[in-house]
Amino acid sequence: MVVRDPVHGDIEIAPLTAVILDLGAVQRLRGVKQLGTAHLVYPGCVHTRFDHSLGTAYMAGRLTEALRRDGAAIPADLEALIVVAALLHDVTHVPFGHTLEDERRLFPRHDKGARLERLLAGELGDALARLGVLREVRALLGADGDQGMVGAGLPWFAREIVASTIDADLLDYLARDAYFAGLGLRYDERVLRSFGVADDRLVLRLARDGMERPDARSEVVALLRMRYVLTERVYYHHTKVVAGAMISKAVEYALDTGTLTEDHLLEVDDGSLLDRLQAMGDPAGAALAARVRRRDLLKRAWVVSARGTTVEERRDFVAGLHDDRAARAAAEAEIARAARLAPGELVLHCPERTLMKEASARVIGAGGPGRLNDAGAEGLGEIRALEERYAALWRLHVFAPREAAERAVAAATEFFGRPSERNPRAVAATS
Repeated sequence: MVVRDPVHGDIEIAPLTAVILDLGAVQRLRGVKQLGTAHLVYPGCVHTRFDHSLGTAYMAGRLTEALRRDGAAIPADLEALIVVAALLHDVTHVPFGHTLEDERRLFPRHDKGARLERLLAGELGDALARLGVLREVRALLGADGDQGMVGAGLPWFAREIVASTIDADLLDYLARDAYFAGLGLRYDERVLRSFGVADDRLVLRLARDGMERPDARSEVVALLRMRYVLTERVYYHHTKVVAGAMISKAVEYALDTGTLTEDHLLEVDDGSLLDRLQAMGDPAGAALAARVRRRDLLKRAWVVSARGTTVEERRDFVAGLHDDRAARAAAEAEIARAARLAPGELVLHCPERTLMKEASARVIGAGGPGRLNDAGAEGLGEIRALEERYAALWRLHVFAPREAAERAVAAATEFFGRPSERNPRAVAATS
């Protein structure tokens, strides 16, 4: 079986993978956009978790081939398991998942906990059991923790191909997201030649014969640079962020009234979730969902950034407004009252502190094994600069209607005891 992919070209699907590809749990991902609300900024960003899962499976195969060239002994049956796990790595994703899980902390991450167990206990798990690969796929997906890998007798690098720092997931979504956003960003596939296995772990080989390989290091740095640019221009674009925050607040209202549960999210896609939110009894949540549908979005009113706050201040903001859902809701309500706004007309968005995890990838350089961003590593200055720029993308926002922006700024300034870094009069000139 061959599938034509716009990013990777023809993808050959092995018989085992083809059986799993047709299961309902995987096909459901056709209705879940990879980048959530990014299509409101970049109209081409309508690619799905299904597309990305197929591409990740393909890249897992490419990485496996690269490791064999490096000398790793990877039998065909292990490669088949790795490819299946890569195909299923996002099977627990829900609509607007990163927004609901990572940005607003309404649910545990999709790759942890009960959601994966629920799917593996249903049709998906039954199919994997019939195919004789359930234990191994569970281990590769991390369903049984580290002990699962030991029990299944699988090498650690096999899981790291699927999910680590620089892995098959990253190699697909960087290429795919850039393509559909229409950005002229690409990485050179020569980077695949840098992957290897050392002490049973996936590594990047940045030295040969005891000498640094500047070409290998520069290809890896290019990956990180591409990751930064996509984050700056797409993942953290303010329009995408506010639309996601509005949907998250609507979901929060539905959770509070008991009309929506985490289990429901595995039964809906992007469109049907918005339908459900609009049909629910809570008028504030329904209004938010309707506004997103017609792209009638709230505007940036009060904003502070990483550059305008200390590390300690950001930690306090995250602890009080990201980790603590009740405290965040109380803050939203208090600021809204002071700004004379109804429930749902003001939304506070406080993400986690931004860290570039890919900078900590395992490497083997001229000095031996370590991390890409280890102190004293070759080319560390460029890595550190990217980490700092990435961390500086953090923003704490208060979103409000355009006509109420100045009232919202005044109320937020009073609440937080500090001015906005954004001129509220600029709101009228933005879309």
